[in-house]
Amino acid sequence: MTSNPTHGTERSDWPERSLDHVWYPYAQMRDMAPPVPVAGVEGTRIRLADGRELVDGTSSWWSACHGYRHPHIMEAVHRQLDVLPHVMLGGMTHEPVVRLAERLAAKAPGELAHTMFTESGSVSVEVALKMARQYWDNRGETRRDTFLAFDNGYHGDTAGCMGVSDTYRDLRPRFTGLAHEHITVPLPAEEGPCELERVLAEHGDRIAGVVIEPLIQGAGGMLVHSPKVLRRAADLAQGAGTLFIADEIATGFGRTGSLFACEQAGVAPDIMCLSKALTAGTMPMAATMATEQVFDGFHGDDESTALMHGPTFTGNPLAAAAANASLDLFETEPRMAQAAALEAQLAEELGLLGELPGVVDVRIKGAMGAVQVATDRHKDWMRHRFVEHGVWIRPLGDVVYVTPPLTLAAGDLSRLTDAMGRVVREAFA
Repeated sequence: MTSNPTHGTERSDWPERSLDHVWYPYAQMRDMAPPVPVAGVEGTRIRLADGRELVDGTSSWWSACHGYRHPHIMEAVHRQLDVLPHVMLGGMTHEPVVRLAERLAAKAPGELAHTMFTESGSVSVEVALKMARQYWDNRGETRRDTFLAFDNGYHGDTAGCMGVSDTYRDLRPRFTGLAHEHITVPLPAEEGPCELERVLAEHGDRIAGVVIEPLIQGAGGMLVHSPKVLRRAADLAQGAGTLFIADEIATGFGRTGSLFACEQAGVAPDIMCLSKALTAGTMPMAATMATEQVFDGFHGDDESTALMHGPTFTGNPLAAAAANASLDLFETEPRMAQAAALEAQLAEELGLLGELPGVVDVRIKGAMGAVQVATDRHKDWMRHRFVEHGVWIRPLGDVVYVTPPLTLAAGDLSRLTDAMGRVVREAFA
């Protein structure tokens, strides 16, 4: 039998066809530069179709925390694929998802004992918003229909998430009827009067929850705040009698130097959202965790008080197997020590860039390093230059940042920081 030469997987010209039918994220498709064609990944390397290798500086949007194709995770997924790749969680269950929920409950900050699984971080926030809103409605507090979020915050691209994401403030009018606008305030200072305290005092009976990215605001510019700020936000929210929602989609699983960012502030959220590194970059999965108090708020005599949410792939066994294997690695390999070593090296090597022309600020937290520059007009050129330097770094507006795998070797991290210095110098020479 001869192969069909028109079948897409059997043709070698797929990089040239990459813009013909794929609608790429966060891109102006009219004049988008051809995307970098990837043929494979291994460890902390990305192999391109032409054979070149790049040191991965982004962990594929923070997800590949152990690097790519870790043998323990690969084995767990293959084993699960042979037995049970998927089954609906509506009226059924399976061992991997039960074990994962138990393990997350044991590791999460506070008493987050109950988990609703979905497929993406944005949807996990949608569930958190639904959960908080209905929790109050079930209690008869129907005026609590508004959320408090923070300047420069980002919580996802779906409709409800846009409403609590300050990064969407200029785009929100385009989505009238989809994205309800909620209240946004600056992050509180560590002490003294603040807008969060004032709004909670004046409108507390309307607030369903306070939503925050703990310690690092990602898409808003890799902005870092202290554990004391996080602690104060939680204390003010919970002291005012509303729910505190921690969006740990990006910050969870070691990125900030602890398994969860909330741990560094001693914060116990009422609801917590997880995704990205949950499955260590293998496949989509997200989790929305809630306390016993929130969970009990949905008990009733009929389905009208139940949380009516259930994606087709909720609790997917393959994703649960990957997540369980990833948790195994956090338990058996020195990920927190590796994060601490990355943080120290980033501080030493990126700190030297602070005096360069065009550099506005350098920010480091855990295994995240960011260099803010004076303008974003170079970002596309920079991305191209980074590939030429043998690294994958994708600037975010005017911020050149790295969130490498926690397993990245010191020499490879130096390749990333050296490339950042070289390209920034070129851009602002």
